[in-house]
Amino acid sequence: MGDAMFSEISDKKIAPWLEPIWNGIDLSAFPSAVLIHGQSGIGKFEFSIELAKALLCEASASAKPCNQCEGCRWFDSGNHPDFIALVPETHRKLLPHGDFDTDVDTPKKSKASQSDADGDSPEKKEKKSISIEDARSAIEGLSIGSHRGGNRVILVYPLEMLRSDSANTLLKSLEEPPKNTIFILLADRLDRVLPTIRSRCRLLSAPRPDRVSGLHWLRAQLNNVPGLKISDTDVESIYDEQGGAPYAVLDSLIARHLQDDKDELTISIQASKYLLQAMSQGARMNWLDTADKIQKARYAVLLATMQRWISDLQSCVQMGNPRYYPKHQASLVALAKQARLSKLLRFWKSLIQARRHENHPLATRIQLEALLSQYQQVFED
Repeated sequence: MGDAMFSEISDKKIAPWLEPIWNGIDLSAFPSAVLIHGQSGIGKFEFSIELAKALLCEASASAKPCNQCEGCRWFDSGNHPDFIALVPETHRKLLPHGDFDTDVDTPKKSKASQSDADGDSPEKKEKKSISIEDARSAIEGLSIGSHRGGNRVILVYPLEMLRSDSANTLLKSLEEPPKNTIFILLADRLDRVLPTIRSRCRLLSAPRPDRVSGLHWLRAQLNNVPGLKISDTDVESIYDEQGGAPYAVLDSLIARHLQDDKDELTISIQASKYLLQAMSQGARMNWLDTADKIQKARYAVLLATMQRWISDLQSCVQMGNPRYYPKHQASLVALAKQARLSKLLRFWKSLIQARRHENHPLATRIQLEALLSQYQQVFED
């Protein structure tokens, strides 16, 4: 796709590092399914929302979305009849201006989801996955023509959150896509997407920005947050800890600024900070107490924190420098001298295995205790 495609769509609301992908898209020859994959927190979701809007834009002009036509206005209101978003309850707040307490153009809540909302369900983590009822409800409606006579767009985010039964329902539609129906699928971890789904999509790899560009964009966004004051040193430190994901850093800093202690992101940030302090103690770590203190945070976030810490530790063992936690360099260097390499490598493999099943509704505390106990043993004979 060359420069001729540049005029097909506008570049509004697109992160600078994702503009090359955006500029290469041809709306007039768009595939029936795309799978956008890349690290969490780099702007894939915002990109996909703007892409969905462009595909539903009704303007005759080449630059889309126009933000003026009736289709764009419906989309911005969160009530476009031809836009279907399959996302977990925990992610619905990220959609454009939708009122998710109503039943307007949104899948009805399943019984499992309703139980979770009441806080009485034993499978409380169900709300973090897309229910089979929601998936079937959305797919069954595809047999009817689009409401406005143009495209219909189905957004699935994040694809890894699909249960196996929901994934099979989606696969059937990908095999025989209805006319004028476009699927936009998003995945943080491409390796955890079913090969049968991957093979039926055009893959778009979303890159992470280089550190200079990412920090420049982040500081520009932070300048627009009233009352938020944070030093450049702290911004850079958190940026590195979040793996160079600008959107994730922005969300975490805003959550901290608003001091929303009940916000899931805030809980995860605080838990990750406590986890790092505990892991820096090596063999002296109280793994039972640590697991108890952090168990309410998202398991996936905690596993990512552990992986980054162990990656830095392995780098220090090999006389290198930490990438993610440079401010903990002294502790990492000291631990590198105490670590038993064979045990460290086995623990790394355990983390990789744990990440493959991080969204499974298992008891988080039991899994954390097992991992933290194994980590402590890395420094023991």
